Amino acid sequence: MPTPTDRVRNAERSRIRVMFDLAQRHDGDLVRLEVGEPDFDTPGHVIDAAASAARDGATHYTSNAGLPACRRAISDTLAGEYGVEHDPDEVVVTVGGMEALHLAVLATVSPGEELLVPGPTWPNYETQATLADGTLREVPMPAETGFALDADRVIDAMSDDTAAVVLTTPSNPTGRVFDPDACRAVVEAAADRDAYVIADEVYLGLTYDGPTEGIAAYTGHPDHVLTVGSCSKAYAMTGWRLGWLAGDRHLIDEVTTVRESTTACASSVAQHAAIAALTGPQEPFEEMYRAFRERRDLVVDRVDAVDGLSCPRPEGAFYAFLDPGIDAPALDIAKYLLEEHGVVLAPGDGFGDTAPGRLRLSFANSVDRIEEGFDRIEAGLAEY
Repeated sequence: MPTPTDRVRNAERSRIRVMFDLAQRHDGDLVRLEVGEPDFDTPGHVIDAAASAARDGATHYTSNAGLPACRRAISDTLAGEYGVEHDPDEVVVTVGGMEALHLAVLATVSPGEELLVPGPTWPNYETQATLADGTLREVPMPAETGFALDADRVIDAMSDDTAAVVLTTPSNPTGRVFDPDACRAVVEAAADRDAYVIADEVYLGLTYDGPTEGIAAYTGHPDHVLTVGSCSKAYAMTGWRLGWLAGDRHLIDEVTTVRESTTACASSVAQHAAIAALTGPQEPFEEMYRAFRERRDLVVDRVDAVDGLSCPRPEGAFYAFLDPGIDAPALDIAKYLLEEHGVVLAPGDGFGDTAPGRLRLSFANSVDRIEEGFDRIEAGLAEY
């Protein structure tokens, strides 16, 4: 039987999904804190707009780059909310933020080149690099500073093989928001080496403790920044699969050509949903934001109250990167907490080599379930 190519065989499943699958096979009441998906439903006005569009015949192909009205809505949102200025023709609408990342890596990383990522890091970047026949290089950020972006470490790690640097802010898995000066320094160093910075900002709308400008707004080299965004997180639209990639017009034109042979275009109905989400009433999304911020505060308080447990303060997204204070593999701890105490977390070794003993907790769940989850975590760590 023929064997798959190395680029397919070398792609590994994330530890997040390993825990997800283990939980699916587990009987009994589980507190699910492993997956980063809002527990809110998509607001009604977005669903109504999509349904109306479908009934009115918006069920056909769109242009490869997306509906002009959708590109305009994204362009206006980037400028108005995040200070990132791109004309609509510098935006391509994608099938979720995942496709935007895939296209960004394909467009910047040539075979044998390097994708540089500060660690700890979201595991899918390594697969994206593999699919481009490149390699991922993780640059560990110091735990003693809460994994804040250390620009000097990233810049020192750049080489002639570095094609792009991924900066994820707010961070998955730590919830940290990267300092603007550090981001600016990385972009300038990348530009000096004719490399790109891929700004993964799908959580930027969930920033709690400071300004919410995009990385491209910080720098004098916006042509070296590719901005990835999505409706999934801040708009509770994970299942709609609607994201975007914004950047230099020439690169966006080339990326749009590639899409003719991949997804062709994002769902026409989902694009109408995105228009409604981005341009329509914002009160439902503001309510979600306030709920996530309340949950973040709860998580900080509960972590402080558990002896031996700590984490960097989540400044955005909906993750806490827990240090359980136990010298054991994170996967073993996560399996124990699942099997013996009924709480599901993602092991830290699924987020690179920087912090293998940690556990990622997603607070995209109700206050009651988060409280119950912490009760179980506290009991489990005491008994481990």
